[in-house]
Amino acid sequence: MATINDVAKAAGVSPATVSRVFNGGRVTPERAERVRRSADELGFSPNRVARSLRMQRASVIGLLIPDIANPFFTALARGVEDAAQRTNLSVVLCNSDEDVAKERRYLDIALAEQMAGVIVAASSRSQTDLGRLLERGMPVVAVDRRPRAAEVDAVMVDNQHGAEEATHHLVDRGYRRIACITGPAGASTSEDRLAGYRTAMRDAGVDPEWVNAHVRHADFRVEGGRAAMADLLALPDPPEAVFVANNLMTVGALQSLREAGVEPPGFGILSFGDVPWASLVNPSLTTVQLPAYDLGVAAASLLQERIAGSDKPLQTVVLRTALHPRESTAGPRPD
Repeated sequence: MATINDVAKAAGVSPATVSRVFNGGRVTPERAERVRRSADELGFSPNRVARSLRMQRASVIGLLIPDIANPFFTALARGVEDAAQRTNLSVVLCNSDEDVAKERRYLDIALAEQMAGVIVAASSRSQTDLGRLLERGMPVVAVDRRPRAAEVDAVMVDNQHGAEEATHHLVDRGYRRIACITGPAGASTSEDRLAGYRTAMRDAGVDPEWVNAHVRHADFRVEGGRAAMADLLALPDPPEAVFVANNLMTVGALQSLREAGVEPPGFGILSFGDVPWASLVNPSLTTVQLPAYDLGVAAASLLQERIAGSDKPLQTVVLRTALHPRESTAGPRPD
């Protein structure tokens, strides 16, 4: 029995275009004719019941994020919802907990419920699989994290540039032995922020072996940051500053510093990701502000275009970060 992929291949279009032809989306007359001709030749007949359900549920989109407890993803979700509401789309929020298996179950639900489209912040660059959604012609937008194998629209932060700028800031303030606590290996945000840190350390002339020995991967959560910071402080050659690759891990790192009796700014700490209380603590915390809300708005806008039938080339929107220097990176303690 012919599938939507067979028709797409025969007609020289994407599965999404075939789906739009049979679900009333906007497609050029020439492409629609090619699709219908190929469908007839292959004996392909769209499921009318499924199509009816699809039209009933065409006002619902899915948003799949790794950690709803993280204020970054909360702000991102608000951006998605605000933008979606302007075109009468409703948002179903799914929390994957950085778990690829849980993420896969939610993607299966999006298919089963015939959602109009999905926005995904992938749990893993290599393991997140969007193939089934794309084969069925469902519009998908990647936000914040891009799965390596997926050809989809994407809205990203310039993580590498932001991390490089942040690490250069620490160097410029006089720190040299700068460690890095980044996220799980395999997450695109972890890899990009680590790459930016490494570039800045190389520019500063720091021994690559020292850098390698002072990088820790954690879980993007408070406890992961606490354990990683404690491990770094226990090294024979401990750092004098740390670049922490997300806001929740920064909270954990600050806990470890307090437990060890180590205080900023003599020990420098910089958070990649803002927190509401950054300017209120003593000393105030230097942060890199991420455009979380704007990411959500841009992702929803891209998805809306695809749902409406846009057949233009895939887009990648990249938003910049903003460094906010404060007292926690004022300079190292005197020797």
